[in-house]
Parts: sequence; C-alpha cells; structure tokens
Amino acid sequence: MFTGLVSDVGTVVSVSGEGDLRRIAIRASYDPATIALGASIACAGPCLTAVSVEPAEGGCVFAVDAAAETLARTTVGAWVAGTRINLERSLKIGDELGGHLVTGHVDGLAEIVERESVTAGAWGPSERFTLRAPAALAKFIAEKGSVCLDGTSLTVNSVQGDLFSVLLIPHTLQVTTWGERRQGDRLNLEVDLIARYAARLAEARA
Repeated sequence: MFTGLVSDVGTVVSVSGEGDLRRIAIRASYDPATIALGASIACAGPCLTAVSVEPAEGGCVFAVDAAAETLARTTVGAWVAGTRINLERSLKIGDELGGHLVTGHVDGLAEIVERESVTAGAWGPSERFTLRAPAALAKFIAEKGSVCLDGTSLTVNSVQGDLFSVLLIPHTLQVTTWGERRQGDRLNLEVDLIARYAARLAEARA
C-alpha cells in the first residue's frame, strides 16, 4: 500500500527485453541498504517489485520487471532511458498517512486536455490541469474525492462528464514530474479504492 506522496523522482537508466516482459533500471536517491529484493516501489503509479539493487553515486540503481498487464494498462511501455518518474516506497506500520490509500494497481490512462496557471504567489504559480478519464472509469471520480495520477495523490476539484480537474501547488510542481506535464500527455490513473468498492456493492445490490 502507498499514500500517493512522492518521496523521490527517479530517472530510467535502461530498458531491456521485448514483448510481454521488460526489465527497467531506475536511478534514485534511496539508500540501497533500505531496499530489500522483492520490495514494492510505486513507479509513476504502478506498484513494481525490486528485482535488483546496486549502490550508485547519490543513492542507488534498482531494477523492476514489467509484464504484459502493466505494459498494456500504463505508460511503462513508453519509458526510455532518461524518462523521469515519481517514486514512493511502500507504507510501514506507523507511517503518516498524508495522502489517501493507494494500491499501485493502475486502472487506466487519463489524458491532459488543458493546463492553466490560476494563481501566482511568492513561491510561483499554481496550475490547474483538466484531464479526460476513460469512460469506464469516469463514474469513480467525484468532486472533492481523491485520485492518484502518476503516483501522486490529488483532490478532484471539479467533474463534468468524463472531464475532471486537479490543482497543483508550487511545491508539488517542483518535487514531482508534474512541472513537465503538458496538454496531450497521458498519465497513470488509479481511482479511489473506496469509490471502486462502493460502486461494486451498488451494482451487486441492483
């Protein structure tokens, strides 16, 4: 489990393999001694398993394997050397739950349809992003509810059909990959866990 609070921005070092399995090496600032083989790390949203860890200058390089389901549902299949990705380590008992409960199981891809500056303060502008959700997932997104986009826990500001908006403050823009996001980009979307189960229960009762 995760919270959607990004703890590092990693950089893809290499991608190897073809077809339904890719091995991806990622450079991060994490202490390699704290990453056990088999550890779960959210990489731009998807929960991936560390299959190797090596010390590197300033941190480590860890490798993950991405199989067919991950490649089909997420942006992982488009990653190349140099791609920057939001990272989060899995929760430990006693950790602060600062975002919302995130599983790392991506439901689909949302597309940015608009980015606009809405305020400019001493720390820089905030940015409103309007995104289009896949039709099958739009029903799970509610105004003032939570959503996870590229591994970031965000509050939904507005919903209109399959369009929804989120607001990014300057700090989040600076410490995640959101500052690089533009119209037309596709992001890994995980809908709120509670909304998903509530909808399933409603369907079962009907």
